[in-house]
Amino acid sequence: MPVPSCLSRRAALFVFAVAAVLSAAAQAQSAWPNKPVRIVVPFAPGGTTDLLARAIAPELSRVFGQSFVVDNRAGAGGNLGADIVAKSAADGYTLLMGTVGTHGINKSLYSKLPYDPQKDFSPITLVAGVPNVMVMNAENAKALGINTVPDFIRYARANPGKLNMASSGNGTSIHLSGELFKSRTGIFMTHIPYTGSSPALMGMLSGQVDVMYDNLPSAIPHIRSGKLKAFAVTSAQRSAAMPELPTIEEAGLLKGFDASSWFGLLAPAGTPADVVARLQQETARALSSPAIKEKLLAQGAIPSGNTPQEFARFIDDEIRKWAPVVKNSGAKVD
Repeated sequence: MPVPSCLSRRAALFVFAVAAVLSAAAQAQSAWPNKPVRIVVPFAPGGTTDLLARAIAPELSRVFGQSFVVDNRAGAGGNLGADIVAKSAADGYTLLMGTVGTHGINKSLYSKLPYDPQKDFSPITLVAGVPNVMVMNAENAKALGINTVPDFIRYARANPGKLNMASSGNGTSIHLSGELFKSRTGIFMTHIPYTGSSPALMGMLSGQVDVMYDNLPSAIPHIRSGKLKAFAVTSAQRSAAMPELPTIEEAGLLKGFDASSWFGLLAPAGTPADVVARLQQETARALSSPAIKEKLLAQGAIPSGNTPQEFARFIDDEIRKWAPVVKNSGAKVD
């Protein structure tokens, strides 16, 4: 029985409409980005997380033809900014510069985390790894006769409670490096959390706080200027940027001491795979460019640029790695 011509026309119009919608959706997706992209930095300006985001943002802006804007949202050891991204639309226009704190340590440190570091994000790429460095205000260190890690330990043991320890916030690797140092040496220091590495460094430079286990890139300028006295790096190996500095293990006879930091780009879970892939490829290309690579290495950061799958496995491994460290250090944030 022949189909009435009116129905044939309606069917054809319906098919055409569906095809048009699908084509428009495909074009919209392939056109990403067609507006500015926000990179949320969950700490205050001036710290290593901020420095790395601002190092790659201009390159991504140039390649994609849209502005990549750094948005500092400090608070709660990085949890505030991370949660903003976790709850943002999965459209590729809101990214996070995550850290070992937000995606490695905090799951064990906080009794109630507002986001799931594994389920709520699409990992893009590991941007860089950096050691932390144990520093004091140079004038204070000189006045107290502290020139080495053993000097520091002896003074702290002889003067319990007289020294305090700055960090970029609860749960950051800067905080936990200090907690691990305290637990391994048996000393007591009061923890003074700031909203980022830069404000904490300002406290150090003004003499308001005594010691900090800062990310090396943000501390290097103040070490080289002579305003901060550096004792050792907290990584298992020495840093190529400052090879004269011993490791904590070498300087303080603390076998196996390792509390390094890392930073990486993530998007909300469900972000289109092609957008994630393009971001990873262009970020990796930027990190391998001679200008950025040399700049980061000079600051003590080791560029990466691994795949989303590799970064996801890395995050899983880091969560497993830091869980016993948090437990053994006794650090906890409610």
